Amino acid sequence: MVCVVIVSWNVRELLRACLRALDAYPATRCAQRIIVVDNASTDGSAEMVCSAFPAVHLVANQTNRGFTGGNNDGLRAAADLFRAQPEADHFVLLLNPDAEVTAGALDVLLDFALAHPRIGVVGPRLRYPDGRVQSSRRRFPTLATALFESTPLQPIAPPGLLRRFYAQDLPDNIPVEVDWVVGAAMLVRWAAIQRVGGLDEGFFMYSEEVDWCRRIKADGWQVWHHPTAEVIHHEAQSSSQVAAQRMIYFNTSKVRYFAKHHGRRQAELVRLALLGLWGWEWFVESAKWLIGHKRPLRAERRRAYAEALRSGFLPAC
Repeated sequence: MVCVVIVSWNVRELLRACLRALDAYPATRCAQRIIVVDNASTDGSAEMVCSAFPAVHLVANQTNRGFTGGNNDGLRAAADLFRAQPEADHFVLLLNPDAEVTAGALDVLLDFALAHPRIGVVGPRLRYPDGRVQSSRRRFPTLATALFESTPLQPIAPPGLLRRFYAQDLPDNIPVEVDWVVGAAMLVRWAAIQRVGGLDEGFFMYSEEVDWCRRIKADGWQVWHHPTAEVIHHEAQSSSQVAAQRMIYFNTSKVRYFAKHHGRRQAELVRLALLGLWGWEWFVESAKWLIGHKRPLRAERRRAYAEALRSGFLPAC
């Protein structure tokens, strides 16, 4: 059995499209066991699920428990379903609400995982709505990666550094083993989850799938990327609603990941470097605002950067 777990926050119409894509599968296939965890949306998402998709199991949270907390709620609901068939090889597909599974993609992932019993996680190829390939496979980040990837320094990253991080040196037309896959769509073997546990809720969002894949691989399982299975991903449709908070979550989670897996010294170095880099960006935006260049845009960015910098990128735990 496969349970699809979707954590949603204020993206009702994208969630509707996501569920419609899953509805294309026959009732006997994996996509029919669907759990939607609504993280206290205010746009009528929960009501839409109840009225338009009555077969979907809805978990309606009263607060926003983040990507990790919401998915762990979904995993607990999946466990209740799996208990009815203890002898089966169960899987969970974590799927973002702004993702649409293409025809046959889940079957490809499931068949591949069933054929390779040491696979703990397998992820599909992601595409933007316009058809462009979206990077969805990675190697584990290094200290150098942390200082350049998704920071103002990315355009001047040393040759080969990010190419290796994004696994661009690996074939892109056949399944390959990788360190981790992007959490927008990932099929995870239930036996691996039972051994290593769910997502670490210390990560509200971002870096949680890196941490999870690292723990799964450390337990002896494999992580694969399968390009034949494709999922359309609109990307960041929930988090983009709160730009400053998104920046805080992303950078704080990066610091927390390094503290957890590389020690406090490296984590503090990453934190101070990130504060310096984004502080410089605040200074640049302020200078552009002073000379009158696109002032509304510069003012908005200055506010977002200032709010992020005030957080100190300090993990809560």
